[in-house]
Amino acid sequence: MPEHPTRPDRAGPWARRRAALAAAALAVAGLVVLSFALVTRDSSGQAPRSAVLPSAGPTTVPVPTVGTSVSTRRTTRAGVDHPREAAAGGECEASGRRTVEVSTAGELQRALDRAVKGQRIRLADGVYLGRFVLRRSGTASQRIALCGSRRAVLRGGTLKEGYVLHLDGADHWTLQGFSVTNGEKGIMADRASHNILQDIAVHHIGHEGIHLRSFSSGNLVQGNLVHDTGLRKARYGEGVYVGSAHSNWCEHSGCKPDRSDNNRILGNQIGPDVTAEGVDLKEGTSAGLVSGNDFIGRNMTGADSWVDVKGNAWTVQGNRGSLSPQDGFQVHVEAPGWGRDNVITGNSGDLGADGEYGVRVDNDARGTRVGCDNRVSGAGKGLSNIPCR
Repeated sequence: MPEHPTRPDRAGPWARRRAALAAAALAVAGLVVLSFALVTRDSSGQAPRSAVLPSAGPTTVPVPTVGTSVSTRRTTRAGVDHPREAAAGGECEASGRRTVEVSTAGELQRALDRAVKGQRIRLADGVYLGRFVLRRSGTASQRIALCGSRRAVLRGGTLKEGYVLHLDGADHWTLQGFSVTNGEKGIMADRASHNILQDIAVHHIGHEGIHLRSFSSGNLVQGNLVHDTGLRKARYGEGVYVGSAHSNWCEHSGCKPDRSDNNRILGNQIGPDVTAEGVDLKEGTSAGLVSGNDFIGRNMTGADSWVDVKGNAWTVQGNRGSLSPQDGFQVHVEAPGWGRDNVITGNSGDLGADGEYGVRVDNDARGTRVGCDNRVSGAGKGLSNIPCR
C-alpha cells in the first residue's frame, strides 16, 4: 500500500516541539562524535595538538625575571595582567617591604648582621668607611635588599688589602644602586648564590672590581659601571672575575675545580681604565652567559683581550668593545678538560691600531664555535684563527 503523501499544512505545537527536541539530540550527538575524534590518539600514541584546548578560566603565564629566584608568575583574565609577586631584582623599588634606614658605617654593619628575609636596607647618601660583610641569607621568595644611590659610597680603607663588600655565604640578596671604592677588591662573593648585583658603580680598586668565587653560582651581575681597577697590580685588575685559577683551587675550593657556575654578566659598562680583562672566566666554571656588555679597553695594560674564557660551555654574545692591545675575545685551555664547548657569537667592536684577532682560540680548545656574525674591525690578522661557523 502506498505511503501517504506529506501533508502540506503546518504542524501543530506538539509536533514542532518534538521536531526541536529531535534536532537538539542530533546536535548533541554530533558534538560527542567530534569530541571523540579530537581526543583520539594518533598512531604514535600521542594526543594530536588539536586536542589541547585552551581553558575558559584564568591562565597562569610565566614571566621572565631578571633574577635567579623562583619564576614569577601572574594570572591573566580577559587580557588584563595582575602581578602575583614582584620580579626578583625589583626589591629596592617595591612598596610594602620592611625597611631599615641606615646613615653610618656602624648602623650599616649592624643592619647586615641582623638582616631578615624579605627586608630592605636603605643607605642614606654619604660615605660609609670600612669593610662590610653579608652573612645572612634570604630566600627565593623573600630576598634581602641593600639599596642606595650612587651618592651612597662604601669606601674601604686602603687599596692594599681587604674587600669593600663581601658576600660570605650569603644567598638571595639584591644589591643595587650604590658605589663601592678604595679597597683591594671591590665586591667579593664566596659561596654566595642567587644574588643580584645591579646598577652599582665599582671604581678605584687595587685589584678586580667584582669577583664571584668558591662555588658562587646562579648570580646575576647586571647594569653595573666598573672602571679604574688594577690600581695596585695591573694584571689583577679584571672588571668581573668568575671562579679561581687552578693554582688557587686548594685555597678556595678544597683542591677541586671552583664550580662557580650558571652566572650571568649582562649589560654592564666595563672600562675605561680597567687594566686587565673586562671579564675573566676561569677554568672550573661552566654554563654562564656574558651578553650585552660594553668594554672600553683604554689603559688595558695587564691583559690582551676584553673577555678571556677558560671554562666550559660559556656563551659570549652580543657584546661591544673598543680598543684592545691585541684581541677582542680569547678562549684558552689552562687545565685539562677545560676551555671546551664555548660559543662566541654576535659580538662587535673596534680593536684599534694594534689589533690582531677578533677571536683567538687555543688549538686544543675543543668544541669552540666562533660565529660568522661577529663583526670586529681593526683585526689585522682576521676575524679568528679558526674557521667561523
